[in-house]
Amino acid sequence: MRLDKYLAGLGVGTRSEVKKIIRAGQVTVNGTAAVTPEQKVDETADEICVGGRRQSYAAFHYYLFHKPAGCVSAVRDEIHRTVMDYLAGAAGKDLFPVGRLDLDTEGLLLITDDGALAHELLAPAKHVPKTYYVRVDGRITQEDIRMFEEGADIGDARPARPAVLKILDGGSRQEAHLTLTEGRFHQVKRMFAAGGKEVLYLRRIAMGPLVLPESLKPGEYRALTAEELAALKKPASGRKEGDL
Repeated sequence: MRLDKYLAGLGVGTRSEVKKIIRAGQVTVNGTAAVTPEQKVDETADEICVGGRRQSYAAFHYYLFHKPAGCVSAVRDEIHRTVMDYLAGAAGKDLFPVGRLDLDTEGLLLITDDGALAHELLAPAKHVPKTYYVRVDGRITQEDIRMFEEGADIGDARPARPAVLKILDGGSRQEAHLTLTEGRFHQVKRMFAAGGKEVLYLRRIAMGPLVLPESLKPGEYRALTAEELAALKKPASGRKEGDL
């Protein structure tokens, strides 16, 4: 694997930042200063250090990705660009998005190669909370809030699970935060449609303990921090309300 790709995948920095670090002589491979970002390394055998600190190989990889509108939440697609096209330089084999966002929806997606964790996060019985910023055409009312709290009828055999809707400000095109604990097809749009409103813009801003950083722009990704990964893997018995 290329040295810059490996270090970027570990969260040392972006590819451009890592290249500067390598060229500044701050990276060693088996005790010898690396010369170029293109240098090939064996991530399972070579000792790679940055500023004297050894970088550990990870069996699995975890990335926080800001999905832009216009790409599909898939590994491959014959028509549209996929979220994985944006992670072409990320370390890890067989990466995939955990869950999905609609084509025109932006926001937080977890990308990993850890199938067991993905299964845990997507299991319906786990009720992992997901929070969205939404802008609609129409005025959100207290009746809408009560409808969401009681479980909106979205045309399925059973109503949606209770959800929390918090109004951000007033106006004909109103903004709100919506927190769900399930993920049905076009669910947010169908819930607002039940109240006679059209969703104009939708962005996922949180999933379990993960929060979309304001600094992470659409199309960008970074490795999860150690703290984020620990929170994501926290056993159910140790979680508090609001955690995963």
